[in-house]
Amino acid sequence: MSLRTTTIRVATAVIGSLMAVTLAVSASPASASTSDGYISGGGDFTNDWGDEGTLSQSSYAKSNATCLWQQILWAEGAKEQNGTAFDASDIDGDFGPNTDYATRNLQDRWPLRYVDGKVGNGTWGYADSKLSFYDYAYEYAFGGKILSYSGAARSFYLVRAENGRYVFWEGSTNDNGNYRFAAYKSRTCS
Repeated sequence: MSLRTTTIRVATAVIGSLMAVTLAVSASPASASTSDGYISGGGDFTNDWGDEGTLSQSSYAKSNATCLWQQILWAEGAKEQNGTAFDASDIDGDFGPNTDYATRNLQDRWPLRYVDGKVGNGTWGYADSKLSFYDYAYEYAFGGKILSYSGAARSFYLVRAENGRYVFWEGSTNDNGNYRFAAYKSRTCS
């Protein structure tokens, strides 16, 4: 075999390997839902959230997705920095130090591998195991299903719309009629 043939084969192998790595990296987005912009799911709702984008003080910190997470903290009775339970007034869509502390508190109580204050795949995945179908009589809202999140301290309702996007009611009660989509890039909850 000539030097030229060997060089061409090596160059082809290197280029092929680089293309395979590039395709593998570009084909696997950070999460299924952040590219869509919403917390969403399909199929069985009890495994919707395990591929969600990470929420933290530096990632989607001011968003409706954070507001939904704060409702989970409220429902679970997570402790905040001053030692009291995370309450309705803490649900503001801003993942600040208090939300970070309450997230760590909840992660410590749940059987999770990491206690890091970041709401990643494991934390989201454990949270969605607490979803249940609410009522067959009210199956369709936003063309989807009404679900209940059952926390250690309280429960709240939310909807997985027909397009898979999650909708929640602003605040800790479901009676004020302010519906919000759980979006990563907008904050309309307060």
